[in-house]
Amino acid sequence: MKKIFVLTGEPSGDKLASKVISNLKKINPNLDYLSVGGENIKSLGIKSIYDLKEITYLGFTNVILNLFKINKKINQTVKAIIDYNPDILFTVDSPDFTLRVAERVKKINPKIKTIHYVAPQVWVWREGRVKKIKNFIDHILLLFNFEKKYFEKEQISCEFVGHPLLENKEQSKIDINQIIGKNKALISVFAGSRKSEISILMPILLDFIKLMNEKYNDITYVFHSTIEYSQLMQSFVKESNLSNCEIVSDDKIKSHILQKSVFAVAKSGTVSLEICNAKIPSIILYKMGLINFLIVKSLVKTKYANIINFAADEEVIPELLQSSCNSKNIFKYVDSFLDNPNKIKEQVEKVQTVLNKLKTKKSSSELASLSLNQFL
Repeated sequence: MKKIFVLTGEPSGDKLASKVISNLKKINPNLDYLSVGGENIKSLGIKSIYDLKEITYLGFTNVILNLFKINKKINQTVKAIIDYNPDILFTVDSPDFTLRVAERVKKINPKIKTIHYVAPQVWVWREGRVKKIKNFIDHILLLFNFEKKYFEKEQISCEFVGHPLLENKEQSKIDINQIIGKNKALISVFAGSRKSEISILMPILLDFIKLMNEKYNDITYVFHSTIEYSQLMQSFVKESNLSNCEIVSDDKIKSHILQKSVFAVAKSGTVSLEICNAKIPSIILYKMGLINFLIVKSLVKTKYANIINFAADEEVIPELLQSSCNSKNIFKYVDSFLDNPNKIKEQVEKVQTVLNKLKTKKSSSELASLSLNQFL
């Protein structure tokens, strides 16, 4: 039986990988799997060799502080992959972890095919990584068409498959009125999928909601959480004494709530694509520790944090980063949108124009799974 080792490094990668593997299971049911994965991979009946939370670190300083632990995990992961001896090592996102593992595995056993999904963002920073990747990655599955030129320049086998978050999903029937009160407008809030992100953003977001409550009395704020950190978010909400906040971690319910939302306030990241695909107006925010920010600022070469803005080469979606990421600014922007339906319409229309250039005819997970199957 052919074998695939699925290697992820954080919750968003776990979610992306699960979509591809779910599709691959339909195309080729006679495959064996082992992984480093989270809740989504585990839900497919695939064993993870350890808990994904053990390697989810945010920021350069955290990585430096945990360097010994990370190296230990890399060694443990490489050993597990070599012992498992898969036909394919399928690495997903988190390049500073997954590609370091792939490089070591390839050196020990060059026969294992290495396929990477979600290319490192060389268009944002560290373009020089492309030359190194050429030595140990057999094929790269790209989420965005504009990435091809960076890899083709170095004669690296690559393929544009589109982004899974831009797939049109079939909506199952869920009565969200049982979860959220009837006749309430909904605002979806995304505080991140890592503990450090949540700890920084939750107090700011809850202060923003307090400001909103002074003007609007008919809005429910729904925090979209991972299963792992729903309790952490709940503790922040409980401490705030706000009664119009809910925490939801079920993906199907989250998807329904997003569709019904009048607006979204989101941490910068892949979730922005999901929001844009649902045609929901939004703003983007991000805040990190000062040292991390100064390091990132010195390395990043793009004007925008958000992929839609990067692709459009203009700030279609407002970005509130670092010192701009505060409760008063968030309130000012959200309030200005809610007061101006034309502003909402203009953003949604501009976003759809950008998204049409990023979409593929077949779903990303289908194209990625077909590609994986060809390498078996």
